[in-house]
Amino acid sequence: MPENTYYVICYRKNQLNFKGTIMKKAEIYCDESCPDFFTSSNPDGKYLLIGGIKILDTSREEIKNEIKNLKVKYKISDEFKWKKASKNKLAFYKELTDLFFKFNDLLRFKCIVVDVKAVNFEKFHEDDKELGFYKFYYYMLNYWLESNVAYSIFTDLKTNRIKHRLSHLKQCLTYSNIDATIEKVQALPSHEVILLQLSDYLVGLVSAKFNDSLKSTSSKKILLDYFEQKLGHEIKPTPRTEQKFNIFKIDLGRDKW
Repeated sequence: MPENTYYVICYRKNQLNFKGTIMKKAEIYCDESCPDFFTSSNPDGKYLLIGGIKILDTSREEIKNEIKNLKVKYKISDEFKWKKASKNKLAFYKELTDLFFKFNDLLRFKCIVVDVKAVNFEKFHEDDKELGFYKFYYYMLNYWLESNVAYSIFTDLKTNRIKHRLSHLKQCLTYSNIDATIEKVQALPSHEVILLQLSDYLVGLVSAKFNDSLKSTSSKKILLDYFEQKLGHEIKPTPRTEQKFNIFKIDLGRDKW
């Protein structure tokens, strides 16, 4: 992007502040499911999912404290995530599901579902699977950002072949959202960040549905059924306007990815 374009962007953002507009602060905690489908030749691989939860910073501590109280109640001392949702922890994960719905629009979820076999890396991603992965990350986040909101975006730590993927992602989101502020895009260790763990749980649950990876009698299937009961319908692609639990299954044939 030309240098003068960058200064136009900064000027427009400053105009908002000069007019007295108070920008809300929001946080997005992201995770992915089945990223190895992009980098391996797994013949059973179907869908890659990238998603996250979005909250206002003013709600962060209340949500975190309620999750911490649940962990104490059920004696969960370590990191919780979808893969750890076993039979002896069903009650904990059911209450975690209840908590997600309890906070209504103060705690929102969105994910993008990518048919890995339909992605043309050579034509659209410079034959670079890591680049393709972060393009879909951008696509998931870009249409979730709102004007006059300052965002802090957090991802789980991930080893990348190219070191500056997250800074490039931040730059692209900034250029595409001139009326929002992207304060940071930062990787954090999920075992230390309880909201990244919540994101892992929700992304993993949706991934299990789309990848049809659960046995009918498994504990995770019980949790999936419970979640759909609370949701009020089957987990499936939603309209773009859906705010609470948004699932976008991208049409790669139409969108030319």
